[in-house]
Amino acid sequence: MKISDIRKHYLTFFADHGHAILPSASLIPENDPTTLFTGSGMQPMVSYLLGEPHPRGVRIADSQKCFRSQDIDEVGDNRHTTFFEMLGNWSLGDYFKTEQITWMFEFLTTNLGLDPKNLYVTVFRGNSDLNIPRDEESAALWQKLFASKGIEAQIGENAEQDGMKSGERIFYYPEKKNWWSRTGVPSNMPVGEPGGPDTEMFYDFGSERNLHETSIWMNEPCHVNCDCGRFVEIGNNVFMQYVKTETGFEELKQRNVDFGGGLERMAAAVNGNPDVFLIDAFAPAIAELIQLSGKQYETHTHAYRVILDHLRAATFLIGDGVYPSNKDQGYFVRRLIRRAVRFAHQLGIAENVCLKIGATFIAMYADTYPYMLSSQDVILAELEKEEKKFQQTLKQGMKKFVELLVPDGNKIISGIDAFDLVQSYGFPVELTEELATENGFTVDMETFKIEKEKHQALSRAGSEQKFKGGLADHSDMSVKYHTATHLLHQALRQVLGDMVVQKGSNITPERLRFDFPYPTRPTDDQMKHVEELVNDTISKKLPVHFEMLTLDEAKTRGAIGLFADKYAEVGDKVKVYFVGDEAMGNSFSKEVCGGPHVSNTSELGKFQIQKEESIGSGLRRIKAILT
Repeated sequence: MKISDIRKHYLTFFADHGHAILPSASLIPENDPTTLFTGSGMQPMVSYLLGEPHPRGVRIADSQKCFRSQDIDEVGDNRHTTFFEMLGNWSLGDYFKTEQITWMFEFLTTNLGLDPKNLYVTVFRGNSDLNIPRDEESAALWQKLFASKGIEAQIGENAEQDGMKSGERIFYYPEKKNWWSRTGVPSNMPVGEPGGPDTEMFYDFGSERNLHETSIWMNEPCHVNCDCGRFVEIGNNVFMQYVKTETGFEELKQRNVDFGGGLERMAAAVNGNPDVFLIDAFAPAIAELIQLSGKQYETHTHAYRVILDHLRAATFLIGDGVYPSNKDQGYFVRRLIRRAVRFAHQLGIAENVCLKIGATFIAMYADTYPYMLSSQDVILAELEKEEKKFQQTLKQGMKKFVELLVPDGNKIISGIDAFDLVQSYGFPVELTEELATENGFTVDMETFKIEKEKHQALSRAGSEQKFKGGLADHSDMSVKYHTATHLLHQALRQVLGDMVVQKGSNITPERLRFDFPYPTRPTDDQMKHVEELVNDTISKKLPVHFEMLTLDEAKTRGAIGLFADKYAEVGDKVKVYFVGDEAMGNSFSKEVCGGPHVSNTSELGKFQIQKEESIGSGLRRIKAILT
């Protein structure tokens, strides 16, 4: 079964159960400075899970594009990918455990045809210290559903310690595995944070566990969460039913359901093969790599998997407007491309791998994401340009490497020098190790790791400072900066033209950041004019309000909004924020947005542009403050 079939089956199933179907949001989060990328299906839904009314109702479903940069180094096994699609459905205060668990069992076993004998589930064990009971309701529901298929599903209590026992199919796990909140386990949750138990579904492939004498799993108990590769998680039902209070936990008035399931992993389960890289999404790219290299996937799986994952992710990120650079999101696009090129060299491919493999992914996803096809020229040009840059970087790095081959008796390349090759030249440490070995040298990897950890610690500290706070906290200043972003967006369009559209924003209680396309550097006079327009609007003390309009009505009234395509169906209502009053003739800004905003521009204070800069090919960035 193809991923397009599974995606269609899923969305049709939940549409038939009264869910509004949303297109995928961008990989670049909308007004969420706490993270660089959309890494889960629930991320664009946070404000609605916290109580903001969704314009499409209380039942929502989608297939969301996701990217997790933290998984880059994990890629190479049979199931980790940095880019993936997450099938999701939500109940915003509507249905709860009975409907969700029943529907998921039906979808997996009937619609996808998975053998229930290969399905295993986990549920929340409970925490008596926090007075949060074990989720016996979910366990009982699963038992009943398995029984309907003639399967007696026994419950395991301590599988992570004792292993699985014959007949056990439902397992209780602690909050580290079966609890969800934005801040982790219950003890880490701040007062006011919602969360709740979850129940996860695993598929048993049965053949991946390796028990020969060198296996790290040989003496470990096997269970669904042991990560040996036999079991793969394919879905997670989160039941957001509690809120942290000063005295403990209380039941939420609005109980939500948040389901997330990996599309690629479901496809692997349907196909009965635990290798997600052997689903149809990667088949054309594998064929192209075989043609380019003359080497087979089965004999070079690690290199193939890195190239396949990284170039698919880079293709989608560029398609969403993230171009290779040395900072923020662009840094990861650059890292993905260069790492892919590095592994292509292992396969003997010297050039054009990014261009050719990127083209296969654009063609594969063109029906589902038509914008990828319309952006094909830009995407492929960026891939090709970055590959050529890296080829030049490798030449420069080789010159530096040769200088390090000075016989000193020890024939050791220091960890500091190895890290400098990475940091200053983008020269992969794996390549340094390989070349060192070929020349009879070794690399001091212990010191290299220390240098790398020091650099990562500095990067994390900078990132935490840069991205602290966030619009999700709805603090007064975040709300003010959110409103100011609308004024800036409109002022830029008035001064620079309608080519200005929001390509990303980053809002903290300290400042706003706004990214937009523009081919040249705006003049100082233009930036001064933009600043004056915003401050003039603030000084007019214009009212700010929203109206629920159909998408056609919003467009007719001149509303703009990068994210308007989330509401794709004719007749659906969208929330449009107006700055000024159309009837009074002082309307300034009309934009599709979920909110929240101030009620009057006079609340904003004085607007000041601190910096305007280039962040890549044809993209500009403004940083501004309110005083």
